[in-house]
Amino acid sequence: MFIVITGCTKGLGRALAEWYIANGHTVAGCGRSAEILDLRFSHPAPHDFSVVDVTDETKVSIWAAKLCGPDVAPDVLICNAAVMNQPAPLWKVPAQEFNRLIDINVKGVATVIRHFAPHMIARGTGTIVTLSSGWGRSTSPEVAPYCASKYAIEGLTQALAQELPKGMAAVPLNPGVIDTDMLRQAWSDGASSYVKPTEWAKTAAPFILELGPKDNGRPATVPRYAHE
Repeated sequence: MFIVITGCTKGLGRALAEWYIANGHTVAGCGRSAEILDLRFSHPAPHDFSVVDVTDETKVSIWAAKLCGPDVAPDVLICNAAVMNQPAPLWKVPAQEFNRLIDINVKGVATVIRHFAPHMIARGTGTIVTLSSGWGRSTSPEVAPYCASKYAIEGLTQALAQELPKGMAAVPLNPGVIDTDMLRQAWSDGASSYVKPTEWAKTAAPFILELGPKDNGRPATVPRYAHE
């Protein structure tokens, strides 16, 4: 399969990319930092890794045009890129921080879909997976911006599912609680007790590949990870 992943320099995106490549799939990914070059050097063609900021309409457009073409489109598009706000009551979150989070977590997802979905629709197949969160289906104090962004992703994806042609799917996916930099930022005391991304990917990556038209518009959650 040809799998496109945003935000794959670290965390869940990096773990998914590494698992898919190790299991014979072709991966194209992006990230905002030069760390993406590590993946480029360790996984050369047919894989592709580019420095792309998902909030930049022009760069996303160029990236999609490079990867897609006549009869070439992702089998699976995973919109993973996201950031967490510094925990604080909503009225204490600076406007600049709030705006940046919404730009990446919500508008960035829409931008990526805007440029990849037409290629998938033209081919008539493909699954769009947007990374949601438990905080897109429930709430906690001091992470209101993040909750807002993930609730938005749930609504955006379920509405998108109603717009896609038969044979395609859009699925908002709650990955579960994983020990990532974002979780440590929000919950530094408890994050280390949760599963690491590489272990999580052993369950999550194949689970994502099983999502398809039967799941269109249905919120999904990665099953609790299992040791091999």
